[in-house]
Amino acid sequence: MAIEKILVVDDEPIIRKSFEELLRGKRYSVSSAGTLHDAERLLKRDTFDLLFLDVRLPDGDGTDLLERIAQLPQRPMTIMMSGFGTIETAVTCMRHGAFDYLIKPFSLSQIEVLVKKAERYQQVLKVNKYLAAQISDSRDLIGESPAMAALRTMLRKVAPTEATVLIQGENGTGKELVAHEIYHASARSQGPYIKVNCAAVSETLIESEFFGHEKGAFTGATERREGRFELADGGTLLLDEISEISPKLQAKLLRVLQEREFERVGGSKTIKVDVRVLATTNRDLRKAVAAGEFREDLYYRLNVFPLHVPPLRERMPDIPLLAKNFLERIARKHGIATPGFSAEASQQLLTHPWPGNVRELQNTIERAVILTENGAPVQSSSLFLGTGTPVANTLAALETIDGAFRSKAALLAVAPAAASEGSVKPLHELEKEHILQALEQTGGNRTKAAELLQISIRTMRNKLNEYRLEDSGVAAP
Repeated sequence: MAIEKILVVDDEPIIRKSFEELLRGKRYSVSSAGTLHDAERLLKRDTFDLLFLDVRLPDGDGTDLLERIAQLPQRPMTIMMSGFGTIETAVTCMRHGAFDYLIKPFSLSQIEVLVKKAERYQQVLKVNKYLAAQISDSRDLIGESPAMAALRTMLRKVAPTEATVLIQGENGTGKELVAHEIYHASARSQGPYIKVNCAAVSETLIESEFFGHEKGAFTGATERREGRFELADGGTLLLDEISEISPKLQAKLLRVLQEREFERVGGSKTIKVDVRVLATTNRDLRKAVAAGEFREDLYYRLNVFPLHVPPLRERMPDIPLLAKNFLERIARKHGIATPGFSAEASQQLLTHPWPGNVRELQNTIERAVILTENGAPVQSSSLFLGTGTPVANTLAALETIDGAFRSKAALLAVAPAAASEGSVKPLHELEKEHILQALEQTGGNRTKAAELLQISIRTMRNKLNEYRLEDSGVAAP
């Protein structure tokens, strides 16, 4: 609910009392004042979402207060009221920022309609503000392989329903694209689509990201803030990398999924929402449940309809389509004209194992396009997929291939030895060997190995999964 605190300013006690009885019966917090002076005192003391303001008051004109309110950083939406309504007065009020104009006498049903209208408008504003802060990189779900055809069949069945969907797959397979396709094909496609990356938000702030917080709930909470669940009310919420949330938050999330209600951080008011939840993970949540890292009841609540996004090695026929799409879009983005891939480059794209999946393919093509002369085809030497890549180029490619894994010192320690033997191993082999070496030195302790390599435990876990080391004896927890 975007509207919670309402201020009514009118010199007639019976009108203030009518507002208070009606709105408090609808679970709104209502304050009232009979003069401009009292109204300004309340506005300085508290933050209001909606203001009903009479034009004529004993100590001045309500339009003067409307002008002053317009200068406030957190100003309430204002509905002007008057028993002497004229078109000129209404136009003046709207020009000074009034949301609407109400002519006396009015019915209680008119007030209810206006409050609901203000709520819808507030949510649209907040959702648009959130979406404007996101980087848009929408792409189509590309592929005609049997694996993709099977995925599309399942997607078409579940999208029109209200079922919670758990989208599983390796890093870089396109789980977010699948979620977006579900949203677009759902009955909620006209509602908000809100995303939260559970792995990208610190543990201390993730609860506020989910549920919002009240003013003063913690240091830095200078104003009330709606969380992602509220922003997604009436629409769809994507919980990306759901496996990364703490056990404490898992319990709170389970309640929201079951009851569709929660309280903001620092608040006591129960907020109800109507949200469809989609979740993604690159981990096997059944193993996480068995290891005590993920709640079993939450797993079953999320796993109402599971979808598996296949890795690129299981959909090799899609590589030419994906590569062509990436090439055209990236070339346009960088203002480079290229007729396509050389025959050797096309062959390398088809034979590379792509441990980083579609994301690795996209990054590889972007780097290659940047290195390609304008008007010339992309050559295999620009892809850096062969075994003869010089050490210097390998380290430069590291910056683009995987920003999360940047242990250059470790790579430099291995690279000279490899170069002195007259051959250089592929980057992913060097990375894999160093991970194994770190695990051996730490007796298989992944946390200590991650610290040794100066990477996060999440990146370590992703790398173990990427190189299929998760079930090896060395990588055991």
